[in-house]
Amino acid sequence: MRKISIFLVVLIFAACKTKKERNPIIVNYPITKKVDTIDTYFGTEVKDPYRWLEDDRSTETETWVRTQNKTTFGYLDSISFRDDLKNRLEKLWNYEKLGSPFKEGDYIYFYKNDGLQNQYVVYRKKEGGEEEVFLDPNTFSEDGTTSLMSLSFTKDGSKAAYLISEGGSDWRKGIVINTETKEIAEDTLVDIKFSGISWKGNDGFFYSSYDKPRGSELSAKTDQHKLYYHKLGTPQAEDKIVFGGISEQKHRYVGGYVSEDERYLFISASTSTSGNRLYLKDLTDPTSKLVTVLDDTESDTHIIENVGTKLYLVTNRNAPNKKIVVTDAADPVPNNWKDFIPETENVLTAGTGGGYFFTEYMVDAISKVLQYNYEGNLIREVELPGVGSAGGFGGKKEDKEFYFSFTNYNTPSSSYKYNVDTGKYDQYWKPEIDFNPSDYESKQVFYTSKDGTKVPMIITHKKGIELDGKNPTILYGYGGFNISLTPSFSIVNAIWMEQGGVYAVPNLRGGGEYGKKWHIAGTKMKKQNVFDDFITAAEYLIDNNYTSKEYLAIRGGSNGGLLVGATMTQRPDLMQVALPAVGVLDMLRYHTFTAGAGWAYDYGTAEESKEMFAYLKGYSPLHNVKEGTEYPATLITTGDHDDRVVPAHSFKFAAELQGKHTGENPTLIRIETNAGHGAGTPISKTIEQYADIFGFTLYNMGFEELPNQNVLKEFKD
Repeated sequence: MRKISIFLVVLIFAACKTKKERNPIIVNYPITKKVDTIDTYFGTEVKDPYRWLEDDRSTETETWVRTQNKTTFGYLDSISFRDDLKNRLEKLWNYEKLGSPFKEGDYIYFYKNDGLQNQYVVYRKKEGGEEEVFLDPNTFSEDGTTSLMSLSFTKDGSKAAYLISEGGSDWRKGIVINTETKEIAEDTLVDIKFSGISWKGNDGFFYSSYDKPRGSELSAKTDQHKLYYHKLGTPQAEDKIVFGGISEQKHRYVGGYVSEDERYLFISASTSTSGNRLYLKDLTDPTSKLVTVLDDTESDTHIIENVGTKLYLVTNRNAPNKKIVVTDAADPVPNNWKDFIPETENVLTAGTGGGYFFTEYMVDAISKVLQYNYEGNLIREVELPGVGSAGGFGGKKEDKEFYFSFTNYNTPSSSYKYNVDTGKYDQYWKPEIDFNPSDYESKQVFYTSKDGTKVPMIITHKKGIELDGKNPTILYGYGGFNISLTPSFSIVNAIWMEQGGVYAVPNLRGGGEYGKKWHIAGTKMKKQNVFDDFITAAEYLIDNNYTSKEYLAIRGGSNGGLLVGATMTQRPDLMQVALPAVGVLDMLRYHTFTAGAGWAYDYGTAEESKEMFAYLKGYSPLHNVKEGTEYPATLITTGDHDDRVVPAHSFKFAAELQGKHTGENPTLIRIETNAGHGAGTPISKTIEQYADIFGFTLYNMGFEELPNQNVLKEFKD
């Protein structure tokens, strides 16, 4: 990239502040039929006129999807600068991307994308040798919609099993290969879901799945998870159930993983997305019984290491910010746990590698990494390359070096080679990208939410922008399921900021940034706290002149789609654009689809109690679209193969908006075909989607050309 003169920089920021009065694009919405469907909850009747859209296999729904897409793309095609955005996305995206290497057997493996490949390719090389392609998912399907979701090796590296997803579905197929010859070793396994693969020696492995549901496999309920053992060379139909099944207590999520020394099988069993029971089995004794480590679901607990019979567990039991405890496999119940690395004021995640423990703490959502020995003594704090998010601190016991990554909102992810004994590291790989991080800045602020709670938010933008309330701004949030939003670089956000945009991410309650208490404060009858935190974040940006109502867009996906839907229906006056993606939008019926019942820990259910029903109905986006209200310009996005949050949520919400909304703002739905919840989406589809989202957003903020045309021309030259 050539240097830009000071005079041009002035022109750039001047261009950001100018927008023309947009010429509204007339939208003729398809008429969505209504069917008299009524549910009764505790004596209250609730109409659901678009229930028929839940049938993802019907020709009527297929026709509706086609008609809606025709309307939406007709609108998007009228945005003159959408192709410029797509071209810029392709140009910026087209750089080599490399994942952190890892060693298996005699080889070092790594994921790499040459630039615009739809899927990352797995390469390998021997120490000092030439790299070669090991697995290329781009060859799995012509359109790039079949993706590699996981890859697991035997301890000696001689065999591997990998899981693939077709069309973005959560249902996986499993394939076993000989790593030396790269030949497929046996028939493909099918119908694996919410599972990894954990090898036991070279003879077989453990995996998890559900019975295939009756009806649609994309939307029918699945809530009896089972752990299986597959012995190589035998039909899948003969795989033995190791845990789960009709005779035992129902669990919606079951996972099994083998210890590094292959002595134990550890089994985690959950009824929801939070809390798990924990068991172990001694694999050295074929007659051994399951031993209960933890027989309740009041905590999130897992075993990260063992030395012989000594077990090390990470838990938030009586420690909301998590700690590491130690116990013995002979009697591993909580009464026998002893603190190994005690709880601190910051949230802990932990791993092991090279004979050490590595604890990563979130300090106001920023990474801090400490290294301990097996006696629990602090060896050092790892001095990270900057302020941001670190990942990958861990490896095998014999590894004396491993690789970690570092990133933040304005720094593309780089990898570093770390020596566990000295604590020294060197940069292993840095991307060569057409983006200069020094032109941008991130600032963390703390604002006061409605009830007085302090909430952090990181605001990132180009240096030198004028705080005059006219900067196009995306406010992104999640706020749920104990998930933390930590700083990371995104090409699409780089494009937004390059155009003079502001990107703001608050760490809302419901997330995990401040431990279990922060999570609980945004669940069930406290879910409104999450929406209040988000609304207050928007008000902060407006009050401090980063933006104004006319230049503000709110965005979120999945649980974040619920966040956007609830915010736009509660405060339609607050933003110009709303972008709910793959959202949970029908809060009265979410638990009747696929694995949705497992989300009840966060949401509660409409059948749970009269009070819970009233609370859910009070904020459910689908049930709070009001007749005659002017809603912000809305682009709903979903995938027709999304079997995590079924597209019916988005379908019904779009129908409600189109039927009741008033004013000129468009309310559209963009339905990606042969795509799921997001993971494994081909790069080509991702680029098209973001060109549409940003084009829609800027156009509805009043721009008839890209804000920074000068920058675009400079990069084109």
